[in-house]
Parts: sequence; structure tokens; C-alpha cells
Amino acid sequence: MDIGKRDFETLSELRYRLRCFQRFSENAAQQAGITPHQYLLLLHLKGFPERNWATVGELAERLQMSHHGVVALVSRAQKLQLVSRKSSSLDRRQVEVHLLARGEYFLRALAARHRAELETLEKIFKTSDFCINH
Repeated sequence: MDIGKRDFETLSELRYRLRCFQRFSENAAQQAGITPHQYLLLLHLKGFPERNWATVGELAERLQMSHHGVVALVSRAQKLQLVSRKSSSLDRRQVEVHLLARGEYFLRALAARHRAELETLEKIFKTSDFCINH
């Protein structure tokens, strides 16, 4: 498959827009008073498929972080009363992480800002040619 100049321009623009969104997200979280990783932790808890909690291992996969890194992240978030953890009733070796009301508050405020930013990106993608020619 031959990749032409326009394909590289398209890929470059896509990566640029994704990075802008990521930077926006990082700044929004910091302005709200939490870290970008804490925001992502809250988002993945609320957005976890089919239930309202996730295990540390599942969060490590979603966050693309090491297990021990997520344990430390959850500990910091727990100190801020954003999340709670409890041993699984099905498997005591697993720890369930649950979103608390304070975490939900931060998440909802930030999600509203992110939705507006995503709507802007959607307009850009709809008006541009973001398809790679095969």
C-alpha cells in the first residue's frame, strides 16, 4: 500500500487534534482541582460497562497503567473522598473501586466541559476529509 503526502497530512492533523483534546482535558482537570489521572479514574468508573464499579485490574487496563500505579492512584483518590474501595464478595483477592458522591460531582462538572469540546471536534471532523485512502 502506497501512502501519499495527503495521507501523512491527514494522520498528522488527526494526531494534532487528539493531542489538543488531551491537553484540554489535562488543563480542565487541573483547573477543577484534581489531576488528569484522577479524572480518568472517575470517568472509567462511571463508564465501566454494565456495572457501577471496577476492579483495580480492570482500571489498570482502561488507564493503561501498571497495577501498582493504579493502587497508588486509587489511594490518593480515596484520601480526597472521590472513591472508595472494598473487597469483592465474589473473590476476596480482588478490590472493587466505587465512585463516591464527591467524585461524581467532579466528574459531572468535567464531563460537561469535555462534551462541549468534543462537539467542537466533531464539527472539525465532519467538515474535513479524515479518511486515509487505501
